[in-house]
This record gives sequence, C-alpha cells and structure tokens, in this order.
Amino acid sequence: MRGLVQRVSQACVRVDGEVVGGIGAGVCVLVGATHTDDEATARKLADRVWGLRIMPDGDGVMNVSVADSTRAVLVVSQFTLYGDTRKGRRPSWIDAARPEQAEPLVEVVVDELRRRGATVATGRFGADMQVELVNDGPVTLLLEV
Repeated sequence: MRGLVQRVSQACVRVDGEVVGGIGAGVCVLVGATHTDDEATARKLADRVWGLRIMPDGDGVMNVSVADSTRAVLVVSQFTLYGDTRKGRRPSWIDAARPEQAEPLVEVVVDELRRRGATVATGRFGADMQVELVNDGPVTLLLEV
C-alpha cells in the first residue's frame, strides 16, 4: 500500500459540491492499494501514519506524531498512486488493486486509525471527489508498506 501523507492546517473532501469529510490541523492521507496488499498491510500503513513524527513541537521542529497532537486524519482513497508513467503519455493502472479489493483495505486503514484514537474523516470510495487542503510547511511524504 501507498499513503501520500500531507501535514495540513485544514482539509476537506467534496462530492457533488457537498462536504463529505473534513478536518482542521492534522494529516491528509491519500491511500492506494495494489494486488498483493492485505489487511496486515493496511494495518501497517495505519500504524506508520499514526506514529509519523511530522507535526511541530513547541519549538516548531517536526518531532511530534499526529497521535500526540491533533489526532485528526483525513483519509481519501486514491488508486492513481499506483499509476505507472514509465512508458508513453498515458498512465497504466495495472498495478492498482481492483475496487472490490481496495475498498475494504482502505476501510481497514480507517478503522485501525479510529481504534488507535484518531478522529478520522473520509472521502467517498469510487466517487468523483474534490480534495481541498492547505498543506502546512509544505510537508508531503510518500509511505510505502
């Protein structure tokens, strides 16, 4: 699985103009799954997101996890994280998991974060979503588990 993690001062997801999920300060995580991923992989990604020390401490240094700060996470499914652009001009999606495999795995990530104490907002799987965010820093990291 891949998680593109961005530290944000705010973020939200809209579907058909309606906000379906949003947070204030925290992290926005775009989550993609591939064919070899399973529930253990999804739990590992959630653990990495939860413990990633990218939030500022009292001195403004990235030394605190979201678990030890705002506890706010916006999770958005993003199959395009597995787009292969090495050849041609059109991405290949062959490495992206099919929706029937990916959706339950994204839900495992969400459930695991909530189990750990996160306040989790989400997008809507398979919908045409508009993600709005203010990247704080900017801080953007790609996690691959």
